Amino acid sequence: MRKLLLVAGLLLVAGVTRAQQQPDFSKVEIKVMQVSGNIYMLEGAGGNIAASVGADGILIVDTEYSPLAEKIQAALKNIRVTDKPVRYVVDTHYHGDHSDGNAAFGARGATIIAQENLRKSLENGSAIGNGPGGSIHIQQPAQPKAALPTITYDDHLDIHFNDEDIRVMHFPEAHTDGDSVVFFSENKVVHMGDEFVRYGFPFIDVNAGGSVQGMIAACERVSTEFPADVKIIPGHGALATMDDLREYTNLLKDTSAVVGKALAEHKTLDQMKQEKILAPWQKYSGSFVNTDAFIETLYYSLTTMKAGGAK
Repeated sequence: MRKLLLVAGLLLVAGVTRAQQQPDFSKVEIKVMQVSGNIYMLEGAGGNIAASVGADGILIVDTEYSPLAEKIQAALKNIRVTDKPVRYVVDTHYHGDHSDGNAAFGARGATIIAQENLRKSLENGSAIGNGPGGSIHIQQPAQPKAALPTITYDDHLDIHFNDEDIRVMHFPEAHTDGDSVVFFSENKVVHMGDEFVRYGFPFIDVNAGGSVQGMIAACERVSTEFPADVKIIPGHGALATMDDLREYTNLLKDTSAVVGKALAEHKTLDQMKQEKILAPWQKYSGSFVNTDAFIETLYYSLTTMKAGGAK
């Protein structure tokens, strides 16, 4: 599982920039898990997909990569051997490993729904990164019209589909400035996008208005507002519980407190790295977001927000 998560992180870089050699999507298998009732989780090469499959058709949350669209369609059809089409796509955020398949599903007639800031990021292109001086830099080009959401919302949106109230909520200044969390109320399932990941230190797109403070606020809001037995689909990784989310929230709070203390002591970013201030959390270091990159993320997140925010 850890190897698969590391691959997913690397694919985010490859898929968003399109500057590196594309992975061999012919070897990617779409795995399907029934989460609750008619809600399923699909795992492939990008972010996890949630699917509501029923008499009204299919609604999916996120689309992974466009070359996988046919495999995703086939996996959805096999769930209940249904000929119902994908009628709606809800994007949790604009990064390519979650939204690159938009155009493929949009071309088939699906209506794409997202927070209004996400549409702007897809339409204009973005310089993704973990801070103005961070080591993670990814250029995502402007996307074609077929990939753009045709329905956008500000704070929240309710979708009544397959006999369920589906609540789409904006969580500001978290992973990005255009994040959506999607709650399937009848089945008590929530898709958190990359507000919550299980591959180690998370990537926070500080360049796009993301912040560790917003990530913590999002996780705490889910913990307090949703049922204790809710099933959580993370942006990457295995299906999770509230206990898993609380452990992750503590990781964010504890590490940001350490960097915040170092800032109060007027330590530089280089000093923080040299002193290895996040050594107690070294097990969360990965090939995509290693310990030094996460120190950068927290440093720029905390200093950018104190300065009034940046976009």
